[in-house]
Amino acid sequence: MQPEMKPLHNICEYLHALHIYTDEARRGEVRTVSAHHFCSHVEKVLDLRQCLIYDSCKPGARLIGVEYMIPKHRYLKLDPEEQKFWHSHEFEVKSGMLVLPYPASHARQKDRWDELETKAMEEVVTLYGKLYHFWQVDRGDELPLGPPTLMGSLTEFKQLDVDKEMAARNTELGINQGQKRKLREPIDLSGVPESSDSWWKEAKAAKRGIYSTE
Repeated sequence: MQPEMKPLHNICEYLHALHIYTDEARRGEVRTVSAHHFCSHVEKVLDLRQCLIYDSCKPGARLIGVEYMIPKHRYLKLDPEEQKFWHSHEFEVKSGMLVLPYPASHARQKDRWDELETKAMEEVVTLYGKLYHFWQVDRGDELPLGPPTLMGSLTEFKQLDVDKEMAARNTELGINQGQKRKLREPIDLSGVPESSDSWWKEAKAAKRGIYSTE
């Protein structure tokens, strides 16, 4: 009898964005990898999402990581040391980097899809993610080598030229990133706690330390 593979049936959302390697971000370096998220809302009571991360959305895509997402009120209840492993989504949403790629069924109804996407982003912007990659496909690894790597995301434009980095993705998927930003301007932000995105704070602290000794 063919198994029903019920856990996979819960996947209801496809997202695309860039991930960064946190160990390199701590040194002020930025290396990104294209991340295709296939997410399920597994615990509505606990407000938990879990996403399988692939290197593409095509047949033969490689599973490269896993991300868990929780809303801010749950994040704030975590131990302060645990909070340092999680990243915010405010910049991902506001910059237009994070998108729900257009499905074939909406190829001629992009305006309607943009409305639905913007509504979804009102919730995504409040989420905090804990994210590990197992496979560094961007450096050419043929297998998932070594231990998992804690990943994160960008938090401001000066870290990277986001539009340039996303240009190929936007062309391939027919995405107007500038328009996404404009549509998302009304989305309210509650602010990111100091403990989130800790790698970027560490990089800034290290940079200030260098300048203070000169």
